[in-house]
Amino acid sequence: MGVLVIRGYLAHESGDLAPSKADYRIKEVRLQEQQSARLQWRLVADQAEVFSREGKTVLRKVTITIEEPDRTWTVTGDEGDLHDATKDVEIRKNVVLTGSDGLRLETNTLRWQAKERRVWTNDPVTIFRDGAVIQGQGLEAWMADERTQVKGRLRATFAERPPGRSR
Repeated sequence: MGVLVIRGYLAHESGDLAPSKADYRIKEVRLQEQQSARLQWRLVADQAEVFSREGKTVLRKVTITIEEPDRTWTVTGDEGDLHDATKDVEIRKNVVLTGSDGLRLETNTLRWQAKERRVWTNDPVTIFRDGAVIQGQGLEAWMADERTQVKGRLRATFAERPPGRSR
């Protein structure tokens, strides 16, 4: 069982907001889903435009935090789409994913398919972790079985760890 919490307020048309065909325009959006009193994910955006007929919410300046028992993931991007019925998400422009385990991923687009618990992109990716840098053309990750595939021609660089540092 999940609980969806929505916070925000309707924005009035003003000079700083471009005209839109959205049904609703919301500033300072906070969505979160909890299960058994434990946070599963939280989405924060500077602005959201809700398009009811399309079943889509367009987001600006997005941060998504995913809580797992052994780690936390944070994804940021300049814009994105949340598909209302499926809870699928696409984050675009200056996308950065960081993990509490030291992982950092940079790309232009990152998609989340909720039902399959799958993350993917066809854009170039750069992954940083423990002195290693891996670059590829696309990525696909399945969260359920903790499997990740970097696609295309790969380039990997491994730096020596400083003495006394383990991991």
